[in-house]
Amino acid sequence: MTDILDEIPDPREEQIARDTLERYSGSDIHDFQPFLLLTNFPRYVQYFAQERNLPILEGSMFKVAHSPAEKISIIDFKIGSPAAALVVDLCAFLPIKAALLLGMCGGLRKHYTIGDYFVPVAAIRGEGTSDFYFPAEVPSMANFLVQKCVSNVMEKSGRHYHIGITHTTNKRFWEFNQDFKKRLQAERPQAIEMECATLFMASYRYKLPLGALLLISDLPLGENGVKTKKSSEDVYNAHTSRHVEDGVLVIKEIQEQIKHQAKGVFRGHRRRYENSQ
Repeated sequence: MTDILDEIPDPREEQIARDTLERYSGSDIHDFQPFLLLTNFPRYVQYFAQERNLPILEGSMFKVAHSPAEKISIIDFKIGSPAAALVVDLCAFLPIKAALLLGMCGGLRKHYTIGDYFVPVAAIRGEGTSDFYFPAEVPSMANFLVQKCVSNVMEKSGRHYHIGITHTTNKRFWEFNQDFKKRLQAERPQAIEMECATLFMASYRYKLPLGALLLISDLPLGENGVKTKKSSEDVYNAHTSRHVEDGVLVIKEIQEQIKHQAKGVFRGHRRRYENSQ
């Protein structure tokens, strides 16, 4: 019986994916580094590039910066599950060893504080896009190795963080929908955002190790907890540098952990990248 996860990709699909990534990012695919930071925020790319004196490249969809010295590329793929699916569909055809999402989420517990980190172990598939990768009964799980490295960095750095399940929705302006809020109460997730379930499912499909380090940017179920223009700006000003640099520390931890894997990090048809870098 053929394992669909080990099927050799269509060469035409692979070529189109690479061409599309170049068009959408404004970057040659050969400039992409073996470790990838994903984000929804152009400010994160700008900070990363400015601190390292790197150029920012921009195509019709994404902004990217590459740091060969750290073997890291950072890409702003915009917002939502379709964009999350797209960035994995394209980057899965590159010899990327691991990826980490630096995103933001709404905290759904009263004891959470804006600026805390949230480390999702799994995501509720409320967005619909992940249905293109697996049937509904397949759980959306973050990659264990990547999340282990995230928690290692959190402990070493003394960061305040929470671990749990996030609800991924395709509805951004949900805070005044009472039926949806009742649904959240029934499901009991600890956080809510718009990309994790899709990223976890798509990366599992392609056997690309991917996890997430989320910043709690608002507490939408609390009184006056919905994010505003001012509160959003305050979060950016207070936490951008820390979030990005902690993400870099996680990537370095992943790089160190991979050294101890005798068979390497690539799985399935991606084993062909084993000797590429």
